[in-house]
Amino acid sequence: MKAYLILEDGTVFVGTSIGSGKSVMAEIVFNTSMTGYLEVLTDPSYAGQAVVMTYPLIGNYGVTPDMESERGWAKGYIVRELADTPSNFRCEGAVQEFLRQQDIAGIAGIDTRSLTKRLRDKGTMNGMITTDPSYDLEKVISDLKKYKITDAVGQVTCAGKYVVPAGTLASKDSLRVALLDLGEKRNIIRSLVKRGCEVTVYPAYSPAEEILADKPDGIMLSNGPGDPKECTGIIREIRKMYAGRIPVFAICLGHQLMALANGARTYKLKYGHRGGNHPVKDMEDGRVYITSQNHGYAVDTQSMDPSVAKEAFVNVNDGTNEGFRYRGKNIFTVQFHPEASPGPMDTGYLFERFIDMMRGE
Repeated sequence: MKAYLILEDGTVFVGTSIGSGKSVMAEIVFNTSMTGYLEVLTDPSYAGQAVVMTYPLIGNYGVTPDMESERGWAKGYIVRELADTPSNFRCEGAVQEFLRQQDIAGIAGIDTRSLTKRLRDKGTMNGMITTDPSYDLEKVISDLKKYKITDAVGQVTCAGKYVVPAGTLASKDSLRVALLDLGEKRNIIRSLVKRGCEVTVYPAYSPAEEILADKPDGIMLSNGPGDPKECTGIIREIRKMYAGRIPVFAICLGHQLMALANGARTYKLKYGHRGGNHPVKDMEDGRVYITSQNHGYAVDTQSMDPSVAKEAFVNVNDGTNEGFRYRGKNIFTVQFHPEASPGPMDTGYLFERFIDMMRGE
């Protein structure tokens, strides 16, 4: 079946439907990862977006037990070529089947290089994937210009509080971590659990008083989707957590919300950082790490009061902020994903740093 990708600038790509076949509007973003397509599809940070994979062949190892959440969150999936016969000892099915089961619209057979260049030149755009050849281009463009992702965090956060027991390294004095679920990826929990931490997961809109009353050894602020400035209620609660003495480690959206809670500003990037190959420099020792990233917004470093926090990491490609260390506080935040799997494991040591902080070391 033919499928069409229509961008808000009027550009139309024609390909083959590989997903549910329904029509969807979404923000079109691109990811430069060569593997990890299932992790991309199930990452809650992609809620409201359709993902273009720049690597030309997707699906060759099929669907494996590597989901980052219980379901797929991307609204659409755009690839150059999708493997018909996946082969891997862990394979449980084909990507085409997964897209249909998860009701995700998809399109294959288009020039993804041309599409990515257009998004890089003009910036992120809204788009529609449809199998209806009788679409009205003028109406579609008008509707696309009105499309906006709203209440993204509310869509992806957990329904209620729950506890994940500590892993094999657990001991009588296991650390207890409170994880604020802004759209968390499973591997954040795995990274803590395998290091002997018990993790209590809280819905995004939980009052700070509830979390602090449980007396955790540390607080984790997760990744998540959407414009950070819209999370005004969550920012108020994070400000209360900042005022306390409990160590805090924040990733991606959590990093941005902690900065906003301390008076800094965020802004939308032209086309975002999404992929497993982004170089980040540690400002303390000058070492460069390869990181996995997925964000469309960044913190304006100049807007952060230098007496409150100092820049800890910077993106080597474009100089954007990648993290802060807060002065006089056991708080550090990063824009990239130290838990990413599969992907660069260079920055996994940050979880050990968090554990050392919780132990008072």
